[in-house]
Amino acid sequence: MSKSLASAPAAKKLSPLSWVPSVYFAMGLPFVALNLVSVIMFNNLGVDKVQIAFWTSLLTLPYTLKFLWSPLLEIYWTKKNFVVATQAISGFCFALIAFLLPLPDFFSWVVAVMGVIAISGATHDIATDGVYLTALDKTTQSRFIGWQGAFYNLAKVLANGGLVWLAGMLMTTFRENSPERAPFYAWMIIMGLIGLILVGLSIYHFFRLPGSTQSNVGKPKNFSESMNEMYRVLVDFFRKKYIWIYILFIVCYRLTEGFAMKMVPIFLQAPLSEGGIALSNEAMGTLYGVFGTVAFIVGSILGGYFIAHFGLRKVLFTLVCIFNVPFVIYFLFSVFQPQNLVVVGSGLVAEYFCYGFGFVGLTMFMMQQVAPGKHSMAHYAFASAIMNLGVMLPGMISGWICEQTGYELFFIIALVVSVPAFILAWFIPFAHSDKEAGVTETIDTAVKGEEDSQF
Repeated sequence: MSKSLASAPAAKKLSPLSWVPSVYFAMGLPFVALNLVSVIMFNNLGVDKVQIAFWTSLLTLPYTLKFLWSPLLEIYWTKKNFVVATQAISGFCFALIAFLLPLPDFFSWVVAVMGVIAISGATHDIATDGVYLTALDKTTQSRFIGWQGAFYNLAKVLANGGLVWLAGMLMTTFRENSPERAPFYAWMIIMGLIGLILVGLSIYHFFRLPGSTQSNVGKPKNFSESMNEMYRVLVDFFRKKYIWIYILFIVCYRLTEGFAMKMVPIFLQAPLSEGGIALSNEAMGTLYGVFGTVAFIVGSILGGYFIAHFGLRKVLFTLVCIFNVPFVIYFLFSVFQPQNLVVVGSGLVAEYFCYGFGFVGLTMFMMQQVAPGKHSMAHYAFASAIMNLGVMLPGMISGWICEQTGYELFFIIALVVSVPAFILAWFIPFAHSDKEAGVTETIDTAVKGEEDSQF
């Protein structure tokens, strides 16, 4: 505790309600802003879709590879210090983006700063989960796990819903006096608000975040010891039974999502003449950011109980279908270009619900078939990293493919690449019984796991 930025009260004297909701909100906000909101912002500012897809996909790399430097957080400084510092760094970087947007070559500068935010945010995630695990006993952890998911997703509702809606309203206001610069002025305000929120949360957590109640006995004492341990854990991972077919399945499960996720918001806002359906920011924020997120959460919860009732082995193929087939909705949108917001909203809510419902299947598969063993937490993290690479890499080239094909053919291609997941789900062997793990942890992870689900 002497190393902490602030002399916090003992963890047991701090109600988890005073910091768990706020710290997981602070975890979700930068991630959603980088990976969802930034796509809409750059699209509003006239950036080419190829550049948007490539760079916003690449920004997920630090979140994917964060396990590489997670051992260092066990050795240097404290988890609380890392949480407070990274929130402040991310906040100041978002504020810096607000000042960079008016520059003629703003895109390269903004992406560079977003790269810093991604590294800071990924480090924040490691430290936040560390505080949660070390400051609370297992009973309290279970009691407040739902608060994690609720406030992580509340960040998405605020950022991808409320702030996108507000950006649309601001653009409408600024167009009266400065039509060309209106999007820049609007997004300067939005980026500044995100920065202000994160800096404010950093100050709050300076005083309210507890320190660790666990000792350092058994933990690595230096960098060399940490890397040696990581090497042993990694070797054990690749020696697991069926691991290579499991890796292939994990990658293929989300290929369609990887291709589609960066193009969907651009498609939804594209003019009718370009094959889109011309949604305003206000409609995007409401339908895509708010109702879509709620549908994802409901789908995740129901999907978890669906698996618990029937068992993962029996329903895995069904879950792959539920997860991938609803992407046909975007193909139908590209063909018919509906303008009725009820029709569009219903389609988006249905796709998000199925997305959440099916995503639980992959989470459960990694927990039950990949993670079990001596290093279950580390091996689950490795599997999540591989999964995220399977989303990031197709996302990086999706803009170029869409530009070559147009939206209709692009969404057909996205559906076709889901075929390997169907084949693998039908034949994949199970190394462990699907009755060995309960469903509660899976539901909680899926509802919280917007970091694993990029949509």
